[in-house]
Amino acid sequence: MFVVLIRTLVLYTLLVVGIRLLGKRQLGELEPSELTLALIIADLASVPMQDNGIPLLAGVIPIVVLLSIASILSVLSTKSIRFRTLLGGRPSVVVRQGQVVEQALRENRLTLDELMEELRILGYPYLEDIHTAVLEANGQLSVLPFSAQQPATAQQVGQTSQDRGLPLVVISDGRLLSQDLRGRGYSDQWLAQQLQARGLHSHKQVFLLTVDNLGNTYCIPKEGKA
Repeated sequence: MFVVLIRTLVLYTLLVVGIRLLGKRQLGELEPSELTLALIIADLASVPMQDNGIPLLAGVIPIVVLLSIASILSVLSTKSIRFRTLLGGRPSVVVRQGQVVEQALRENRLTLDELMEELRILGYPYLEDIHTAVLEANGQLSVLPFSAQQPATAQQVGQTSQDRGLPLVVISDGRLLSQDLRGRGYSDQWLAQQLQARGLHSHKQVFLLTVDNLGNTYCIPKEGKA
C-alpha cells in the first residue's frame, strides 16, 4: 500500500509540473499540440499507477521525454513565426464586413449553423452588425462589431464614429511582416518614419507594432531597446 502511495505521489507531481509547463491556460485554450501532449501524458501516468508490476520508470521516462520535447517546441515557437504558425495554426477571418467568408468556413470545417450559434452566444445575432469575426488558433471566436454597434466611451461622445477595423500586426517580436505591411498599402519609408518618431532605428528594436484602418499605430519597444 505504501508503494502505491509513493508511485502515485511521484507521478502526480510529475503531471503537475508538466501541466505547469503548458502555461496558464484553460483546457479550451490549449493549442492542438498542447492538448495532445496533455492527453498522452495523462494516459502514460495512469498505467503505472494502476499496475504495480510495471516499473515506475516506464511511466516517468516517457513523460520526461515528452515534456522535454514540449519545452523545445515552445522555444522554437518563440524564435520562429513560421514554425509557430505550422505548430499552432493561424487565425482565420470568417466574417468580413458583415459577409460570411465561405472559404474560411470550409478550410476550418466549420458549418454555418455552428458559426451562427457561436455568434449568438457572444451576443451578435445579426451578421450585418459585425465588422470582422476571427476564428482564433485556439478555436475561440473573436468578434469586432462596427463602430455604430459598439458602446460609446466618454471620449467618443459627440465625435463622428469611424471604423478602425482590425489592428494589423506589422512587427512581432522584432520580426517584420513585410507581406502584411504592403498588403495594407504601407511602404518601408512609412515604417522608417514610424520608428524614427519613437526614437527607434530598426524593427528589431520593436516588440509589437500594429496599425488600424485609420492609420493609428500602437508600438511597444523591446525592453532596454528604446
